[in-house]
Amino acid sequence: MKAMRTTIDKAGRLVIPRSLRNRIGLAEGGEVELELDGAAVRIEPISGDELREDGGLLLVPATGRPVTVAMVRELVDIDRHGG
Repeated sequence: MKAMRTTIDKAGRLVIPRSLRNRIGLAEGGEVELELDGAAVRIEPISGDELREDGGLLLVPATGRPVTVAMVRELVDIDRHGG
């Protein structure tokens, strides 16, 4: 993904562009961990390991592991058969 620029306001806040938030699973109200990485700041979402539903959508926590077809099939099967 190409680098993006943003500005920091007087309160020290910055806006992370939506495309970046979506890519790493950041959601409104979600917690992040900040870490200095040389002269850079690393931002990593803190996620639990629980699935949750929001607005009829199943949200899978960001674990850093790829989601496989087998995992998706298992979730669909659980949803269809209750378990």
